[in-house]
Amino acid sequence: MKQIKATFITLLLTVFCLSAAAQMQDPVHFSVSQKKTAPDEIEVVFTAKIDAGWHVYSTGMPDGGPTSASIHTDATEGLKPVGSLTPRGKVISQHDEMFGMTLRFFEKTATFVQKYKITAKTYHVKGYLEYGACNDQMCMPPTQVEFDFKGQGPADAPEAAVEDAAAKADSVAVADSAATDSMVAAVPANVDTTGLWTPVIDELQAYNGGQGSADHSWIYIFFMGFIGGLVALFTPCVWPIIPMTVSFFLKRSKDKKKGIRDAITYGISIVVIYLVLGLAITLILGASALNALSTNAVFNIFFCLLLVVFALSFFGWFELTLPSSWTNKVDNKASSTSGLLSIFLMAFTLTLVSFSCTGPIIGFLLVEVSTSGNIIGPAVGMLGFAIALALPFTLFALFPTWLKQAPKSGGWMNTIKVVLGFIELAFALKFFSVADLAYGWGLLDREVFLALWIVIFGLLGLYLIGKLKFKSDGDSTEAMPVPCIMLGLISLAFSVYMVPGLWGAPCKAVSAFAPPMNTQDFNLYHNEVKPRFTNYEQAMATAAAEGKPVMIDFTGFGCVNCRKMEAAVWTDPQVADKLNNDFVLVSLYVDDKTPLDKTIEVVENGKKRTLRTVGDKWSYLQRSKFGANAQPFYVIIDAKGQPLAGSYSYDEDISKYMEFINKGLENYNK
Repeated sequence: MKQIKATFITLLLTVFCLSAAAQMQDPVHFSVSQKKTAPDEIEVVFTAKIDAGWHVYSTGMPDGGPTSASIHTDATEGLKPVGSLTPRGKVISQHDEMFGMTLRFFEKTATFVQKYKITAKTYHVKGYLEYGACNDQMCMPPTQVEFDFKGQGPADAPEAAVEDAAAKADSVAVADSAATDSMVAAVPANVDTTGLWTPVIDELQAYNGGQGSADHSWIYIFFMGFIGGLVALFTPCVWPIIPMTVSFFLKRSKDKKKGIRDAITYGISIVVIYLVLGLAITLILGASALNALSTNAVFNIFFCLLLVVFALSFFGWFELTLPSSWTNKVDNKASSTSGLLSIFLMAFTLTLVSFSCTGPIIGFLLVEVSTSGNIIGPAVGMLGFAIALALPFTLFALFPTWLKQAPKSGGWMNTIKVVLGFIELAFALKFFSVADLAYGWGLLDREVFLALWIVIFGLLGLYLIGKLKFKSDGDSTEAMPVPCIMLGLISLAFSVYMVPGLWGAPCKAVSAFAPPMNTQDFNLYHNEVKPRFTNYEQAMATAAAEGKPVMIDFTGFGCVNCRKMEAAVWTDPQVADKLNNDFVLVSLYVDDKTPLDKTIEVVENGKKRTLRTVGDKWSYLQRSKFGANAQPFYVIIDAKGQPLAGSYSYDEDISKYMEFINKGLENYNK
């Protein structure tokens, strides 16, 4: 128990540390070295270790695509580049529907090499590698890896001559970048920019922390597990066992207090068993794997098939059971022992016997919390599930007379199983949608997803009002209870609600589950939102003049999920109306290659950095002022640069985005 407690505390501390650094991402770790391959030749080698779920783009990406890996030289002395930057290692080539092109990238590791010919007795080269990195939810701004190497060349080589290579190296990047006049426009002289760049990281974290996002997610997962445990109670595998087990504990001992104590121990044993299961899932997969599950296509396909199997089991096509030998061995062991061990083994027997009903519920719970990215989610979810499952054994032992008032076993338990089957089938489509979007198959576009959900919830409604029967329901001709009929009408109404979505209606109630709006082939609804500014200082000046808050959209030309947010969330009528009329909307592109009129030297984390492009400037603004470096990233501030609400990242849930917007407006109006 001490080991379990220590592990649980360690996991809690890990989650706390991760949540504190959630805004700043550091998924790619580069090292750079020089390697002499010949007396007159060297290689500058860049080696990267890439976190799970992230990828780094290769060299030579097409125009309009993500940030390519490229090398830029500030100054050279006694060296001449040989060829261009060369990628080495396993390159993955995959067509991207959002960009409409084939992209090449690295996962786990990446290596880039630039060769130089030594032309003098001594040499010196200084510059930086620029690269882009993304996962399936966000992108990093173009990131620089600086290098500065000196060395000795052949003894018979001439003396070195200094070359001004900066303009030559950067000219290619400038030629390929799109000029944006509003970004480089001068700020009016009468605008007071004092405080616009002042860091507000603590203030922003206070808003984010005040919302209790981490705590809320734990409470939500615990509550979801608790509900799952209550549902499991009312299944044919668990409910009939409760009165038999409680009666056994109360009759096995002449001492009533001992019987109650044994029943409570039995309940605690159930909690321990399921909690250990949740901790085992976390420890086996690890924190990084759990976070990667939410966007991993293979895992999502597996989860989809798993939920389909569970649904078919609940429909009565077949029954999921563990080998009977397992149950027999544990049961025999429980009979041959005494004391606390026998009670624990009895609880373990219940776990095995009830698997055909609890297994699909537990599986669905673990799938959902694992793909939510919450590191300790499986343990918290299993704790809630186990407490709900163990509660009646303890309560009925304390108050035996309640057993007489408890509902008897019957067909209503099969109804619960079938309803759960429909729900698991609906959620299976959600996981398949993630894989479909990742691979760009186009098999489950938004209208196809909605059509399937309309059918599923329509059939669920017909079942609850008694118009659809399954073999497991038997030959009963009794009318469905009134609560079932009411729930059936709600399910049918929900199906009708989704019908307009087939022609492009937002259907906000399902926006968190359905594929994004841009996957819809037939869409009668068009409502685009375009930013008024792409320059921070100009937007702030306008906000001060008009008396409006500012919505900053940190984005990128190569940010896939930025386009998804614009297509799926900004097209919503309520969101579009707010952004167009109540805010000064400014989009700051962190990968814009437009050169600054004058480079800017800054000190960041104790190191000097040079801001060379407009994108560098906006990326530094995001890091230094708001403590974040991934896109998309939305923040609402007033004309003095102070935050008005917590930040918002990639999440296509329109209701959450509206809550974020309204919170900022409410605080601004105060």
